[in-house]
Amino acid sequence: MKPLPETPSDAPRLLAFGAHPDDLEFGCGAILALEGLRGSRLNFVVCSQGESATHGTPEDRRREAKEGADQLGASLEFVDLGGDAHLERSVSHALSLAAVIRRVQPQWVLAPTLVENQHPDHAVLGSLVRDAARLARYGGVAELKSLPPHSIDQLFYYAVGPEGEPREVSAVWVDVSAPSVLERWKRAMNAHVTQAKTRDYVELQLTRARLLGLRAGVHYAQALYPADPIVISNLTSLGLGARRF
Repeated sequence: MKPLPETPSDAPRLLAFGAHPDDLEFGCGAILALEGLRGSRLNFVVCSQGESATHGTPEDRRREAKEGADQLGASLEFVDLGGDAHLERSVSHALSLAAVIRRVQPQWVLAPTLVENQHPDHAVLGSLVRDAARLARYGGVAELKSLPPHSIDQLFYYAVGPEGEPREVSAVWVDVSAPSVLERWKRAMNAHVTQAKTRDYVELQLTRARLLGLRAGVHYAQALYPADPIVISNLTSLGLGARRF
């Protein structure tokens, strides 16, 4: 595979948080592939090393996460929030993530959904990122004064698996049908070889995207769930509605 082109330093920035080393690739990897191909600068933050996983050592998981990020053209860092299956909502953890937001200064932030009936780390991290995005804005927070305040444009949630899809939030469906997007996404998911030992996660995610694409009238789609209403400047900036009247 030829090297990915360098992303300009002034490119739009997308900061994506995952609770575990494979969450981003499986949960929203096609969208990340699409945005990377469109020229956005991708920054991944993983908040555990998969220490509690049945398969794969932390060293394995870190190596796989690096390979997955490389396939998507993203930077990668790990933040310690207590370890896999030990994430807790706290001010100190939110401040740690707020410092990352201030340092990266992204336009968009992605985090796992807040649905409770999924891996507990996912919902906890989603709430931590939501808190962090607010704290990053406040200039008077003593623990963050070494970094300039930053307001993001939008926080989006993604569902790592079907059980994480919220029913009460209207989703934004993203067309990820382009062959270049799908190929990059598949390579990133296939980097996580230790997690494919008992379940075909790649096929699961491709099937989810195909089913959503059929509903949307495209070949493949992935969903994001806005934390707040989306403000547009004019109707022409909107895409198609999924319903076919």
